[in-house]
Amino acid sequence: MNLKPLGDRVVIKKVEAEERTKSGIVLPSSAKEQPQMAEVIAIGADITKDEKKKDQIKVDDKVIFSQYAGTEVKIDGEEYTILKLNDILAVVEE
Repeated sequence: MNLKPLGDRVVIKKVEAEERTKSGIVLPSSAKEQPQMAEVIAIGADITKDEKKKDQIKVDDKVIFSQYAGTEVKIDGEEYTILKLNDILAVVEE
């Protein structure tokens, strides 16, 4: 199933980073804060048609987003977040 965001919305999938303590203990996801880094899965048509916005973000970009932004949905066992472009704070470049 494909998600097609409407308007100026973006679909992201959170990136789960494995976290270890200094002593090497792996922390379970329930003991960690929610990640604020995600991968862009889909972009709304209003963004791709806007000359100023279309170059800011693209599919497969890694982004940092506001902590309490968006709506979380679960489709086919995968968790996604749908949020507005304004809730994306930065694009991570490697």
